[in-house]
Amino acid sequence: MNEQLTALLQQADTLKARLQSARPLDLDAEALAKIKAAFEIEYTYESNRIEGNTLTLQETELVVNEGITISGKSMREHLEAINHAQAVEFIKEIASNSIDITERTVKEIHALILHGINREHAGRYRTVPVMIAGSRHTPPQPYLIQPQMENFIIRYNAMKTNGEHPILIAAYLHDELVKVHPFIDGNGRTSRLLMNLYLLSTGYTITALKGSNEAKRAYYTALEQSHVDNNQEPFYLLVANAVKQSLGKYLKIVEG
Repeated sequence: MNEQLTALLQQADTLKARLQSARPLDLDAEALAKIKAAFEIEYTYESNRIEGNTLTLQETELVVNEGITISGKSMREHLEAINHAQAVEFIKEIASNSIDITERTVKEIHALILHGINREHAGRYRTVPVMIAGSRHTPPQPYLIQPQMENFIIRYNAMKTNGEHPILIAAYLHDELVKVHPFIDGNGRTSRLLMNLYLLSTGYTITALKGSNEAKRAYYTALEQSHVDNNQEPFYLLVANAVKQSLGKYLKIVEG
């Protein structure tokens, strides 16, 4: 592990400890709930933005919380916002109940993401080969998905047993799931939700990977380095930095 990554993990843990010991005396339960809800809407907006959804942050909030239909936006874009918000509620429930991650968890998250969008493939591994536009990485053939997903969960459990840092485990869950690409659609959103499920279950704040053009390029470049060059550090650095920024932003609000 390089020095930059080690430093980021230490900084994130310092912020996490501060957040856990904070006593926001001026904030009641309702105020804290509103802060968390704002983070979740931003996360839904950014995750969908990465995939090309054109709803703005404000439009995403109106669709999710007010049930408003945005003129000029497709039904799919509306469903992507609603489904993602419901998937966030799902991972929060799993994290709060200390339910461990399994293949079933992954499929359940994916089923929520594609609900009403692609009923045939929601929650089901793909049965056809796929290519990823703009990437040199070729996902495994359909017959390899099941054994690779089994290995995916085995390695996740081994990382926990070996005491790997939670942020690295969260990054692995995201990185490896995208690499296997087990679904016909929705792999990115599912992997980011899985990452956040583990972060939430280990005491970190929900973390949005940004969807701006510059941030998206950095994100896909880091994934490409991992999947093609077998160099995971750039992606792990990207995730660790995002977690640190999320903690810092949350702490700044709570501490005033």
